[in-house]
Amino acid sequence: MELFEIKNIRVVVKRGDITEEDCDAIVNPANSLMIMGGGVAGAIKRKGGSVIEKEARRYAPVPVGKAVLTSAGNLKARYVIHAPTMKKPAMRININNVRKAAKAVLDLACTHAIACIAFPALGAGVGGIPVEDSAAAIIEEIRNFDFSKCPSIREIRLIAWSEKDYEGMIATGKSWFKHSPRIINIFFACISQGLSFKNI
Repeated sequence: MELFEIKNIRVVVKRGDITEEDCDAIVNPANSLMIMGGGVAGAIKRKGGSVIEKEARRYAPVPVGKAVLTSAGNLKARYVIHAPTMKKPAMRININNVRKAAKAVLDLACTHAIACIAFPALGAGVGGIPVEDSAAAIIEEIRNFDFSKCPSIREIRLIAWSEKDYEGMIATGKSWFKHSPRIINIFFACISQGLSFKNI
């Protein structure tokens, strides 16, 4: 696990299963039709229950650049933020769609006073975006976001499924944050002792 900080917001990069995150909200890189088939969306539906998809589809179609909030069913999170990166399932996308989706997530989280958000690598599955590029786009939107108008957001997590993806996210985070006077780059060895992030 690595921690970076910008604008007093903790940005945590970790390897894990996003469906197990206990943030206020996890992000579903959706399609505009809100069909939760494969990839992250499918995993969220399988573990959280079909109620999540049923709620989301009430809002369809949702354009890229907008996001909707639903309950999280059986998940540990309270909510799922569905942010389309593509119009239809299994479309190839460009990096601008990732930027738009990330910005939409932050805007919606602000509206609902959400404190902690967990992102997967948006568009890195069937969308065809490299994990490093996805992470860079999300981090760019975090850096550009006006958190002075959104005091609720305190922690943003970037969740990598594989070790390779985790290493890519870490490298991207270091390249983006290395010039910031607020940077913190810590490996939490104490995690192995059973301490959670909240204990730090």
